[in-house]
Amino acid sequence: MNPILVVALVCASTVQAPDCSRETALDIITGPAHTLQECLVQGPVLAASAGHGNGTGTYVKTRCEPRR
Repeated sequence: MNPILVVALVCASTVQAPDCSRETALDIITGPAHTLQECLVQGPVLAASAGHGNGTGTYVKTRCEPRR
């Protein structure tokens, strides 16, 4: 089992980065990661593969959380 959960928060560009959270995100995409470095890279990749790319008025904030 992977010890880290990648959480990609897709937030509107009108939301300040500190205010981008699970509660304010337009979409939340999760996936597994083995290391912190892998987690930080995977967040934007997950969002892009889900169709959230540049020019959509959104940005991605990546969180790395321990698996429960």
